[in-house]
Amino acid sequence: MPGKTITITAKIKILPTEKEKELLLDTIRAVREALNYASSEAFNKKIFSNIQLHKHTYHPMRSKFGLRSQMANSVNKTVCAKYKSMKSNGVTNTKAMFKKPEYDLVWNRDYSLKKAVFSVNTLKGRISVPFETKGMEHFFDGEWKFGTAKLVTKKGKFFLHIPMNKVFEGSEKIDNIVGIDLGINFVATVYDQNGKTTFFSGKQIKQKRSHYKMVRKQLQQKQTASARRRLSKIGQRENRWMTDVNHCITKALVSQYGPNTLFVLEDLSGVRTATEKVRKNNRYVSVSWSFGQFSNFLEYKSFMNQSEVLFVDPAYTSQTCPKCSHRDKTNRHKKIHTFCCKRCEYRSNDDRVAAMNLYHKGSQYLRGSTQQAG
Repeated sequence: MPGKTITITAKIKILPTEKEKELLLDTIRAVREALNYASSEAFNKKIFSNIQLHKHTYHPMRSKFGLRSQMANSVNKTVCAKYKSMKSNGVTNTKAMFKKPEYDLVWNRDYSLKKAVFSVNTLKGRISVPFETKGMEHFFDGEWKFGTAKLVTKKGKFFLHIPMNKVFEGSEKIDNIVGIDLGINFVATVYDQNGKTTFFSGKQIKQKRSHYKMVRKQLQQKQTASARRRLSKIGQRENRWMTDVNHCITKALVSQYGPNTLFVLEDLSGVRTATEKVRKNNRYVSVSWSFGQFSNFLEYKSFMNQSEVLFVDPAYTSQTCPKCSHRDKTNRHKKIHTFCCKRCEYRSNDDRVAAMNLYHKGSQYLRGSTQQAG
């Protein structure tokens, strides 16, 4: 398997003094005001070229907002990139607004990281601020490349979000296959070549999602500004929590099975278009389940560990007998989550059966690849 560039985003907490906090806040606020000013100029004058926008906004931004030269250049680039992104997404005749307190930083120009010190350009020149290095040590091996970061602030704390990329070599030979069925009752059901099945329960997740749904419904009924603010916070909290769950499970799988493993998953890219098959009361849980995020996390972590993820057609994986290959819709009893083959009477949990069938599809894929190579 050829090499592949993997990009991940690290979240680093920086530790400024009270004086440095004020300076960083002043800088972030000035940058935000400049972004909205440049955005208004670009929108009103229909100027979306960085060179042309620079001619109209560079000097006013330096005099009005006190930006340094590189900051003004970065602001124009950010604005033009925003409008380009909006256009590609089909959004036109809309002025871009910058509401969040963020500051884009170009590596080795606006910021650098050396020996546990974060150096950043501010309105008053460069300052050096310590940052938490735990978990960051291996990113300074010389092979990771740092990209344009975002300096953000929340509740008096400052964080640096840095995209980093590195080329990883793929697996030379797959010697382990693992079938993984994703679901709601079980977040993941895992079946490996040793015949071992592992269930990651989804009960706690269902309960927590149900709680968030109830709170969200109550807040929506209030129709107040404070309720809308809390709705936004709840949504962010729920997303962070679910992201952490997916990170933990995928990390555990990659760690458990090691390199040269083929993880086989169903291609669930169209799961959101199947809402008409789900009862209205269960629709929120079904379509909001983060199958895509789980798959993405497992895919990049696998490649970083010299493994691979294979996505296959999900059709009939829970209806086909893994022992005799008999396929019948009545083999599966959805309500009680059981499988019983009408031909050979093999019985098991329906999610386990799906994971077994995914494992078999992985085996067939490898046999086909080997024959073609031969």
